Amino acid sequence: MAHLLQRATILGTGLIGGSFALALRKYTPDMHIVGWDHAEVVLEARKGGAIDKAYFESLEPALHGADLIYIALPIGVTLDLLPEIARHAPSHALVTDASSTKLRIANAAAELFPQQNGPFFVGGHPMAGRELAGFAHADADLFRNASYALISESEEVRDPRVSAFVKIIEKIGARPLWLGAQQHDYAVGLASHLPQLAVVALASFLYDRLDENGLPITLAGPGLRDSLRLAGSPYSTWRDIVLTNKEVLTSALDLLARRLDDLRERLGSRELEADFDAANELYKLLRSL
Repeated sequence: MAHLLQRATILGTGLIGGSFALALRKYTPDMHIVGWDHAEVVLEARKGGAIDKAYFESLEPALHGADLIYIALPIGVTLDLLPEIARHAPSHALVTDASSTKLRIANAAAELFPQQNGPFFVGGHPMAGRELAGFAHADADLFRNASYALISESEEVRDPRVSAFVKIIEKIGARPLWLGAQQHDYAVGLASHLPQLAVVALASFLYDRLDENGLPITLAGPGLRDSLRLAGSPYSTWRDIVLTNKEVLTSALDLLARRLDDLRERLGSRELEADFDAANELYKLLRSL
């Protein structure tokens, strides 16, 4: 089945696209890999050995002959480019994306990629990343031991191109997980997007309270650094994520605010122990994944 996907075109060669290219290079060494991005970005990936050929102008030549088209661009850019990708993708190609929200893209792709006699689209989202963006931080093993969401509204897709892609996901060390687009956006809204916003709130709260001696941060230990790792993520990475998952995040932030109110009420009570117990149990679950 591996012979179905021999030529990959990666649209967006920053952290995720660059890491995927490096992972292909490491674990599927016979694959021919093309990259497309802004000139300075894609040429850095070419210099770093992640891709065989770099394109940075017209999209159509980059898609020519591709068996696998992997879109690792911001969500808004992905939505804008999907019609052009659908026009120029080879009829035998599998098209997939790595966007952090799926519903908008799944709805657009359903109209642009009919499932007969043409390129096939399957949405995806590797649950891997770093707080620092760009190819300079790309890693061939970024996806190792990470869940990799694949989107279907009914059941696992049986198209042979998708099966070949699943094999690649497994080769690079990730764990494929099938779920619906709305189900995905709700889950990542709580497990990924809400923590990012919570960290932004805490970090900006502390920043606003720095005095001339750097307090309270000058007394911070490694615990705060560990807790605020996500504070290094740029707004440019998160803008489209927040905009396309606003409903889920609004509800989640309301519920979190209520939980903070509950904690404030319990500060002088032994009832606070129950919250610590629940947090400890969740931490154990995360460590076991």
